[in-house]
Amino acid sequence: MGSALKNLLASTFRGELHDDPAALKTASQDASLFEITPALVAAPLDAADIGAVVRAANDHPELKISITPRSAGTDMSGGALTESVVLDMVPHFNRIVSVEASADGGVAVTQPGVFYRDFEKATLAKDLLLPPYPASRELCTVGGMAANNSGGEKSLKFGKTEDFVRGLKVVLRDGEEHVLGPLDAAQLAEKMARTDLEGDLYRRTHRLLEAHYDIAHAARPDVSKNSAGYDIWNVWDRKTFDLTKLFVGSQGTLGVITEITFGLVKPARHAKLLVIFLKDLAPLPGIVNAVLAHAPESFESYDDRTLTFAARYSGDIMARLGTSNVFSLAWQFLPELGLLLRNGLPRLVLLAEFTGETAEEVDAKVNAAHADLAAFKLPMRVTRTEEEARKYWVIRRESFNLLRKHFKKVKAAPFIDDFCVRPAHLPEFFPKLYAMLEEYKLTLTVVGHVGDGNFHIIPLMDLSDPDTARVIQELSTRVYALVMSYGGSITGEHNDGLVRSPYLKEMFGAETYALFEEIKRIFDPQGIFNPGKKVGASMAYAMGHLKKE
Repeated sequence: MGSALKNLLASTFRGELHDDPAALKTASQDASLFEITPALVAAPLDAADIGAVVRAANDHPELKISITPRSAGTDMSGGALTESVVLDMVPHFNRIVSVEASADGGVAVTQPGVFYRDFEKATLAKDLLLPPYPASRELCTVGGMAANNSGGEKSLKFGKTEDFVRGLKVVLRDGEEHVLGPLDAAQLAEKMARTDLEGDLYRRTHRLLEAHYDIAHAARPDVSKNSAGYDIWNVWDRKTFDLTKLFVGSQGTLGVITEITFGLVKPARHAKLLVIFLKDLAPLPGIVNAVLAHAPESFESYDDRTLTFAARYSGDIMARLGTSNVFSLAWQFLPELGLLLRNGLPRLVLLAEFTGETAEEVDAKVNAAHADLAAFKLPMRVTRTEEEARKYWVIRRESFNLLRKHFKKVKAAPFIDDFCVRPAHLPEFFPKLYAMLEEYKLTLTVVGHVGDGNFHIIPLMDLSDPDTARVIQELSTRVYALVMSYGGSITGEHNDGLVRSPYLKEMFGAETYALFEEIKRIFDPQGIFNPGKKVGASMAYAMGHLKKE
């Protein structure tokens, strides 16, 4: 199949086409539980190359060609995996077009294969920042952030990627590149009057969302962060019609993003971290509310198991901190060691970061939050320097990588890794969740964005064990039922992919899920864009493609 596809595309595709074992092996895995070998890896030179693959899929339905965009492969849901054509966007779609200051911050235009770490260097050079970066900020691309509607530690204040996308260029099912952005009523009318593909898409999408306006808006999950389903509630508010809201978070299932215009903000000049050590979950809502009253920019957490793994694999922590001296590391954590000796291992470590334009402003926020928390009689620390705060951030950000790197027989298994419930529910929710998890005797870590109630649970599992697939399905069903019973989302940031798409009908209900299906039919009637994600998903198919090692 790979050779046939390669020969078919050879005359029209100007980028690289790979069907060698090494390239197919690399593209067969992402950061998820799954492994699917593609038939071909295509590195498009430009939008015309992507159009060539789209036209080949349209012209040869007997070959069942489908297209799955991929950049860094950091997706944890299996969204970048396919048996057909992987579009590798990193080799040629890796240009930052522009970064400019504006009255409300700044604007950057970039291609999707740009790594966030490089993008951030370019924006910070102009004192600007794209704040919804995920924990994988050193590894991910901006295209992956848009495709998954990523969020992270700064989403508490700034929102998610969807809140910063100002415009997109996308290749649609006609193989042509189109420009998407917010439209007022007059501009929408002009689009709908067109007789081409764009006119058809705008008319049909507007008709669908207008006819089911109340259903679409009622479908919005009652949480601060959601990446599940298609974001139909944000496309049309009867004033503005914005198809970028549909494409951000769509995981390449509606078309291929070729360029992104991001809004940027000016980063705060000063920051301090209030570190809270919590042994009992019962007072968590009160603590969260007390901290949030003082408007932290970030409010993160990690559990006792994460802390234990960080201590066990301190070499990795030292490498990320830029030190090779174990005594230097121990000295940095000396105050924490004293707290541990006096109070024991905390159940959760909470990190509340306060920022401002002056050191005095930050001190006032931190001191006020510290004073409000005094009634809870908790061990707390206020960092004095950026270096002192960095050690906590490294532990928080490196938790998943520690699991992936250091366990051979058992592997980090992200499948219940991204639920989101309102923080007020956590004292009830967490005991029920932990009781459920303990039935399976899994070693796991819990980290997350406590200010949003968005948590990442990563168990360690033996993927070669024939019982693993049963455990994954059974535990997913139970955990997601618990999440839904509290009105939560099964994915706040990591999106649906292979692992969660089968649960979307249960989460949103048959009526809303039918709207998702119709959106897919409007934009992709032949099912050539990343099929089996969002709609038409099969848990049996996903479980049949679990990694074996």
